[in-house]
Amino acid sequence: MKLQHAAILFSLVVFKPDLALSASSEGICESQLPQAIAEITERPELRRSRWGIAIEPLAAKGDRPIYDREGNRYFIPASNAKLLTTAAALQTLGANFRITTSVYGPESADPDGVLSYIRIVGRGDPSFGEAQMRSLASQLRDRGVRQITQAIAHDGYFPGSPIHPNWEWEDIQAGYGAPVTSLIYRQNAVELTVYPQAVGQPLRLAWTNPAEAGNWQVENRTTTVETDGKEWLQLSRDFAKQTVILSGQLRAGSPPEDVAIAVGDPTQHFLENLQRIFAEEGIRVLRVTSSSEKITEETEIAKTLSPNLVELVQEVNEDSNNLYAEVLLRSLGVATNEATNSAIAAGLNRLKTSLTQLGVDPDTYQLGDGSGLSRQSLVSPQAFVQTLRAMALSPNGSLYRESLPLGGSSGTLKWRFRETPAFGRVRAKTGTLTGVSSLSGYVDNEEYDTLLFSIMVNQSERSASILRGAIDEIVVLLSTLKRC
Repeated sequence: MKLQHAAILFSLVVFKPDLALSASSEGICESQLPQAIAEITERPELRRSRWGIAIEPLAAKGDRPIYDREGNRYFIPASNAKLLTTAAALQTLGANFRITTSVYGPESADPDGVLSYIRIVGRGDPSFGEAQMRSLASQLRDRGVRQITQAIAHDGYFPGSPIHPNWEWEDIQAGYGAPVTSLIYRQNAVELTVYPQAVGQPLRLAWTNPAEAGNWQVENRTTTVETDGKEWLQLSRDFAKQTVILSGQLRAGSPPEDVAIAVGDPTQHFLENLQRIFAEEGIRVLRVTSSSEKITEETEIAKTLSPNLVELVQEVNEDSNNLYAEVLLRSLGVATNEATNSAIAAGLNRLKTSLTQLGVDPDTYQLGDGSGLSRQSLVSPQAFVQTLRAMALSPNGSLYRESLPLGGSSGTLKWRFRETPAFGRVRAKTGTLTGVSSLSGYVDNEEYDTLLFSIMVNQSERSASILRGAIDEIVVLLSTLKRC
């Protein structure tokens, strides 16, 4: 797969974590909650934003909502969409599901240690990286292989385009919007760390994988500024050539920043690293090529397995990993065993079937992808509350809940709810796009046991930090809510 686009650029702005939210631990009565929420949402800087909120006690079984504000209306969910994808994956694929990457070929090498060919078949393992590649090489070396005449990468497991048609151009070129392919190496992205130096000097770039350095040209348009200067970074790439353009500035003495950019040709990227790593492991690969043909009646001579689905779901929900989410969606599509030209479409159909069987109203959402990066996804707060309830009452309930970030402690909530009554009591999925902020999940409460909530803000011109702060204030209220 090659992208034939000229000089298309994307930008990635790096934001600093929010400051801790402070609040009283006294709590309010349920009858006071509507007014307390209104005092937050009707502030001058927020009143033009569109709010969707649904709050219910888990024990109420949906018949007594505590609070509802446009709970049945559609909103762009951002990464809250991952709640639906991971719920369907756990229910359909099972907690022990793993993704296999296989090597097929002759059962043994010739007396000189030469194999005429190998076929590498990927099934979308998003965790596949250097360790897995070295494992494949080690397994072949143990069979006496010292040279491979031709390595053929089969990348046709997921039918349809690896680039999501609903994603925006700047997203599909960023590391968080990398193409989704059957053969994935290091999440189909190139990672760099940017370090400040002395004031006036350009920032120093370090490749996470030093082997990538020779494949890219770098235009460094950065500088290190005084400790009171403004910090910003903009990472761009040119698809007409392998060029990374970094602009911006960091303060002297500030921590380094990690940035990532999507690779243009994932299959070629996989093969280049296969050839390099196999050589380091003592196996020379003379030629590499790719194919989309399916493998039939071949002998598997090496393989690796992904972590089980529980760990994959943890990565999706805790760290909001888009690539992992999209792999799970496509895996749902392939699991249908239906003839289709789009694993995305098949996955979305299977997702809806699975959630309907759980009891989620199919008319309460319309997904455009599995990760929430698409602005064509529309979900109501009620859809999230129904999903949270259904999963809490399912055999996978504890696995699902524990996959969500813990307020003040882990994942995308690590820096939120610290020094508040909600610290350590919120398990929820975050979501952020320009003009969109969302948070849906579970809140532990002494009087209600567990509260289910979904809070979404759309059509806002305010910064992500302002929107997150307002949402967090509402959640803090829920953590100490009283029946009175």
